[in-house]
Amino acid sequence: MIKRTLKEIQEMVKGSGLNAAYEDIIVQGATINSREVEIGNLFIPIIGERVDGHIFAEVAVKQGAVATFWQKDHDNVPTEIPVILVENTEKALQQLATAYRNQLNFKIVGITGSNGKTSTKDILASILATTFNVHKTQGNFNSEFGMPLTILQATEGTEVAVLEMGMRGIGQIALLSNIARPDACIITNIGEAHIEELGSRENISRAKMEIVAGLKDDGIFVYHGDEPLLMDKVAKLNVSYRLETFGENNTNDYYPTTMKIADGGMVFTIPQVDFEFVLPVLGKHNVMNTLAAIGVAREFGVTYENIKKGLSSLELTKMRMEIVKADNGFTMINDAYNSSPTSVRATLDLLTSLTGYKKKIVVLADMLELGNDEVAYHEEIGAYIDANEIDYVFTYGPLAKHIASKAKVVNVQAFEDKEVLADAIRNIATEQDIALIKGSRGMKLEEVIERLK
Repeated sequence: MIKRTLKEIQEMVKGSGLNAAYEDIIVQGATINSREVEIGNLFIPIIGERVDGHIFAEVAVKQGAVATFWQKDHDNVPTEIPVILVENTEKALQQLATAYRNQLNFKIVGITGSNGKTSTKDILASILATTFNVHKTQGNFNSEFGMPLTILQATEGTEVAVLEMGMRGIGQIALLSNIARPDACIITNIGEAHIEELGSRENISRAKMEIVAGLKDDGIFVYHGDEPLLMDKVAKLNVSYRLETFGENNTNDYYPTTMKIADGGMVFTIPQVDFEFVLPVLGKHNVMNTLAAIGVAREFGVTYENIKKGLSSLELTKMRMEIVKADNGFTMINDAYNSSPTSVRATLDLLTSLTGYKKKIVVLADMLELGNDEVAYHEEIGAYIDANEIDYVFTYGPLAKHIASKAKVVNVQAFEDKEVLADAIRNIATEQDIALIKGSRGMKLEEVIERLK
């Protein structure tokens, strides 16, 4: 994490007002949350829609923070604690992250996409860790606050940082890219996530393309080459950085020549080498994520042998294609972290392709933030479910009931109570069965899994 004197911190953000008596105090790390303060932290009060973080500054210092930023347009500047005055606390956080990144001069990879950002981050970080000292985004720290804090968490010995870049609207990813100044960028795919805010996949693709805004001239941009919305925009770029593609089609730079399920994961080959890669996580979509990671890893000089080694030690963030055993022995695929039409179709395809199970159960909750067409999207998922392969469909939530209404599976039921839903699953599932459990983050479908464990 960042370790600098308060004098150095003030210079990095072009701040003012620090009492000379405090200049040599050393900051260790930074936080915007007074409840998560660690000894030695710099507290950065953010002005939110409902709460102004300045009201917690003195509390943060009492809990161990050594200093606080303070926005100049705010009165009642604390006099009993070290304070650095800044024009805007949010921008000061971002300035501090950029300055720290430039001082350490490590390489940065920026990753965005409608689905697969976190999995791709985990895959790439595991591969790069065979060769470099790697730092990566933890949890969902991928916002205008979270990403700068992730940079500030990097140690002096960091050689590569792998950063997620999320968004809520146009302009946000460009902001993050310009803060990070990445050496490599990845767009995993273009789906329907955020369509409520942006209105169309076309607009989503425009927003995702902002990731190249800060990409270094000698960097590399790796993108999904089977996506026409990206291909059209890339064709109009006039850039000096390198372009590489990944996807299913052999027109891409990286594509699978063979791909199969084996031992709870995926085994695939690519044209560049004559051996197999073993990915210890299920799903064709995760093979695509891995191909994107390979493109960046090779650019950074990682050998194919180390890529294979890195995949063997992969650990994905929880609730992403996580295999969990229920208390009575049946298998659950916990993919409850997030959900969209694109990702649901991918996991349904995976479930139908699995063999060796007596019954296959689909448990789906609401897909959120889909805008005016949200009912139609849920109905389309219901119609997409393969009645020849799936034995039960259980849904949870007011939108997911539209999945149930269009599903052609014999056994379909919509629920509004998680405990009742968990009981229904337990009553029909045996150790020979498998259940896919997936929903948007706000639906907290992992609570059903906890009841079944």
